[in-house]
Amino acid sequence: MPRKEPIQHPEVNFSEEGPIRHLHLGSEWIQGSMLVDAPTVLVHEYIQRMMAWLLFVDPATVGKRQALQLGLGAGSLTKFCHKELKMKTTAIELNPQVLHACRGWFKLPADNARMQVVLGDAAQEIRQPHWLGAVDALQVDLYDEEAAAPVLDSTDFYADCRNTLTEEGCMTVNLFGRSSSYQKSVDKISAAFGKDALWAFKSTREGNTVVLAQRTPSRPKRALWAERAEVIKAQWGLPADKWIRVFKPVTP
Repeated sequence: MPRKEPIQHPEVNFSEEGPIRHLHLGSEWIQGSMLVDAPTVLVHEYIQRMMAWLLFVDPATVGKRQALQLGLGAGSLTKFCHKELKMKTTAIELNPQVLHACRGWFKLPADNARMQVVLGDAAQEIRQPHWLGAVDALQVDLYDEEAAAPVLDSTDFYADCRNTLTEEGCMTVNLFGRSSSYQKSVDKISAAFGKDALWAFKSTREGNTVVLAQRTPSRPKRALWAERAEVIKAQWGLPADKWIRVFKPVTP
């Protein structure tokens, strides 16, 4: 049999900007960031918004839930779900160098009983039987060194994502790039989840738009959201009171 060629991953490096350390994949594009003196703080606005699934669940139940990240980045979401939210947390990452960088430069803990990083292809890994119906918070942030469009972005992929979710489960996706690319991604997510299941933030100044898709579509009452937003802000320091002003259902 011919020998299988090893996968060529982009070089991983980091840069410093005052109190913040950035992760790069062989280009100027920032793949993730960390406050060196506060490593679990979510630095970027779009990363904070990836936590918007918190609005759809009782805050008292968060620590009993399962989080899954597709794409490790600088480990921000993995550290936050594990350390701050006290959730069972797994991240799937294709590039071993990214994991090595997160452990060496971005204070990602070693695997333990409540947190692990799986090295592998996210598209294949989420089809494993143990993920079916098991995930409460699926956070998808999959970009290569060019950061032009999501690496995995098909209707079939998003259908597989939906299959991992519990009945109350939500998927949040970071969509970055041109408006035409955004609409194509939204159409694919809608085809997989149903048009009533989608919510979206306004784009950040940097051009990131976070889209949320529910396994079971719902329209929570504003009063309930306001109440939960206050708890989220008080307990975990996330600006959920601002989220509910710029977070709306996606209309087809």
